[in-house]
Amino acid sequence: MHEHRLRVYYEDVDLAGIVYYANYLRFIERGRTEALLAAGVDQARIRAGTGIVFAVRRVEIDYLRPARFQDELVVTTALADMGGSRVELDQEVRRNGDVLARARVTIVAIDAEGRPTRLPAELREAMEGLTT
Repeated sequence: MHEHRLRVYYEDVDLAGIVYYANYLRFIERGRTEALLAAGVDQARIRAGTGIVFAVRRVEIDYLRPARFQDELVVTTALADMGGSRVELDQEVRRNGDVLARARVTIVAIDAEGRPTRLPAELREAMEGLTT
């Protein structure tokens, strides 16, 4: 499991000072990117070498508690499941250990034409490092 720390900025909140719901998607995207980098997955290098990129296929998210302006948050990312071209990740946004939002994100490896393609062995091995 990987942890990514971030702070809620004024640009992230609505007039009430509460994080706008769509911004949680930005937070978990940053968490996924940092988790993949920490696992040794350099998406730019993979694209340049193989033409493979990741596309988000599905996001299920539950908003449990509000985050607020200047909160310090932690986004956790853990591998839930992996198929031939599909990777499912469990992500949480937490404040002081309390879960504010919980998401299951499905990403798919696609080729230059946008078709699903198998994950290379080195990529599979790196992703397995994200287990809980």
